[in-house]
Amino acid sequence: MSKLFPRFAGWCAWSFGHPLAFILACLATLAWAVTGPVFNYSDTWQLVINTGTTVATFLMIFVLQHSQNRDATAIQAKLDELIRASEASNKLIRAERLTEAEVENLRCDRPPELEDQTGTRTADIAA
Repeated sequence: MSKLFPRFAGWCAWSFGHPLAFILACLATLAWAVTGPVFNYSDTWQLVINTGTTVATFLMIFVLQHSQNRDATAIQAKLDELIRASEASNKLIRAERLTEAEVENLRCDRPPELEDQTGTRTADIAA
């Protein structure tokens, strides 16, 4: 199960992000709209599209969040490796695990050579 869901989530993220998936969704919506007169625009006819889109949206939230978490973790690992390999301060490794206040302190804690002629730190300008 530990490998099944990540594989499924990866496949879903790839396939539902494909242009063909958009075309199929448009065709399904068009087919639903065309059948409106056949079903006299009944409550059941409306319920089909409402229920289908609600369930699909609910399930996709979990799939997409998993993919987003996996991608963010991979990016953080790559950035941490770049920091380790460079002459940058190692204080920034694992910065994503700090509180917002701790990150802000790290951001503002820059050496004086990063100050411009007005005395403003470059980190303050970005804020």
